[in-house]
Amino acid sequence: MSSLAKYIDHTLLKPDATETQIRKLCQEAVEHGFFSVCVNSSFVPLCRELLQGSGVKVCAVVGFPLGAMSTPAKVCETKWAVDNGADEIDMVLHIGALKVNQPSYVKEDIQKVVEAAQGRTVKVILETALLSQEEKIRACELAQAARAHFVKTCTGFGGGGATLEDVRLMKAAVGSHLQVKASGGVRDTATAKAMIEAGATRIGTSSGIQILQNQAATEAY
Repeated sequence: MSSLAKYIDHTLLKPDATETQIRKLCQEAVEHGFFSVCVNSSFVPLCRELLQGSGVKVCAVVGFPLGAMSTPAKVCETKWAVDNGADEIDMVLHIGALKVNQPSYVKEDIQKVVEAAQGRTVKVILETALLSQEEKIRACELAQAARAHFVKTCTGFGGGGATLEDVRLMKAAVGSHLQVKASGGVRDTATAKAMIEAGATRIGTSSGIQILQNQAATEAY
């Protein structure tokens, strides 16, 4: 694991994020070689413009952060993001529908977004802090059935963050069929490495620079 940079989606999803901050996010992503920037969909055109030719991808969140929007609303946001330059979509599943055992609704909600993404990578955010173990497994199974590409732990807005136990559980549930993104509370090198060892192939964090600096300092000893 020579560098953690290529695991990191450099993230800024705060409701008060400004264009100036997004420009800085993109500059940092290029400088440090992060895999992508992860932003709210309104910033996708700006990010695409700033990152063109850099190799850094643009990831847009959809139905964020609650997941309780209608499926057509999620589809519309996905199509708009894709049309304006998004390479990846991180969608929040309908948590309430999962909890009252409406698997057909949850699956179709994901599947319609996958179709709207037109072959681009789709990650399904489970909001693990709100789910039981059984619900997490069921969500992973439904994401797989809907042909998503990743399952992701958390939005960072739902009162909890990624845990090693959840990453292991999710990876066991999806096996080699889907990948796992650990997001929410990953702020240091040790935690990022532990998440990867537990099965994550992507890390969503706003602390990417700090993680890389810590890694460099550790390896210098």
